[in-house]
Amino acid sequence: MSMPDSVPDLNTEAQSLSRTYTSDVAQLLEEFLAAKSVEVGQITSSAVEIVNAITSLTRGGKRLRALFAFWGYLGAGGRPDERDIVQLGVALELFQGAALIHDDIIDNSDTRRGQPSVHKRFEAQHRELGLAGSAASYGMASAILTGDLCLSLSEEVFSGIASLNARARTIFNQMRTQVMAGQYLDVLEESAGPAYDPKEAVKRARTIVRFKSAKYSTENPFLLGGALADASEALMERYSAFALPLGEAFQLRDDVLGVFGDPAVTGKPTGGDLQEGKRTELIAHALLLSTSEEQDFIQSRLGAVDLSEEEVLRLSGILRDSGALAATEQSISELTTQSDLALNALHVTPLALAGMQQLSDAVTKRSK
Repeated sequence: MSMPDSVPDLNTEAQSLSRTYTSDVAQLLEEFLAAKSVEVGQITSSAVEIVNAITSLTRGGKRLRALFAFWGYLGAGGRPDERDIVQLGVALELFQGAALIHDDIIDNSDTRRGQPSVHKRFEAQHRELGLAGSAASYGMASAILTGDLCLSLSEEVFSGIASLNARARTIFNQMRTQVMAGQYLDVLEESAGPAYDPKEAVKRARTIVRFKSAKYSTENPFLLGGALADASEALMERYSAFALPLGEAFQLRDDVLGVFGDPAVTGKPTGGDLQEGKRTELIAHALLLSTSEEQDFIQSRLGAVDLSEEEVLRLSGILRDSGALAATEQSISELTTQSDLALNALHVTPLALAGMQQLSDAVTKRSK
C-alpha cells in the first residue's frame, strides 16, 4: 500500500505521534529508574551509582527500537495512548542499554553517544575516590554488573506488561538468545577471522549483522508491537519482510560510519571499528577485492593494540580504493530496496504507513 501524496498532513500527524510516544517512553523510563535508585539506595547509597550510570546512558539515543514497536503496534490496530506499548518501549530501551554496556566492554570502547562509556565512567570514579587497585579492572567489573542489572530491569518491565501474551513472550525470549549468540559470533570472528577462508567472510559478516543487530534493532521490536496488538500471522510475516532487511541496512550503515563517520557527529573516534578489530562486511569485501599485500596488511594490523593513526588511514584507504566501501554501499542499497518493496506491500492504515516510512528514512538516511 503506497502512501497517498495528497495527504501531507499524515506525515505531520505521524511525527507528532512519534514525538509524544518517545516523550512518554522517556518519562516512564526516568520514573522507573528513579524508583530503582531508591530501592538500591535502601541497600547502600554506594550502589546507587550503577543505576545512575544506566539512567545517564538511556537518556541518549533515538529510541528507534521503541518506535519500531510503536508503529508495529499501531499498524496492527493498537491504540497510541495505551500504557502497554509505552512499557514495551521502556523494556526495549533497557535491553539496548544492556547490550551497549556489554558491547563497549567487549570492544574496549572509550566513548558512547559522545560521553564516556560505562566502564570508563567507573574508571574515572575509581580515580576520583582514590580507591585501591586497578582502575581499569574496577571499571570493567562495575560495568559488567551494571549491564547485568540493566538486562534484568528490562525483563522486569517487560514481564509487567498487562496485555503480555505467549507470542510476545516467545519473541522477547528469542531476541535475547539471538543477540547473545550473535555477539559471541562477533567475538569469535575477531579472534578466528584471519584463519578462516576469506571467500566466506561476507557470509559470516552478514550472519553476525543479522543476529547481533538487525533482529533486535528492527525486526523483533516490530514483531513485539504487532504481537501485543494481536496481529495476524500474515501481517507478522510482512512485518519481518520489511523490518529485517531494513535492520541489516541499518547495521551496515553503522559499519560504514564506524570507519568513515565524523567523530563530532557519531560520538565515536575516527576509524574506531578498525582500532577495535571489527570484521565487518566492509572488511570482508576488502579481503576479496584488495591486493595480496593489502590483504596481508589487513590481516596483520586490523585491531592491533599498537595500531597507529597512519595505519588507520591506510586501512580506511584500502577499504575505499579496493571497492569494499562501494560494495557495502551497494548492499545497503539492495537491502533498502527490498525493505521498501515490502513496506509498500503492507496492508496498514495510511497513517501507520507514514510512520513506518519515516522510520525507514531515519534508519537508512543518517550520519550517526
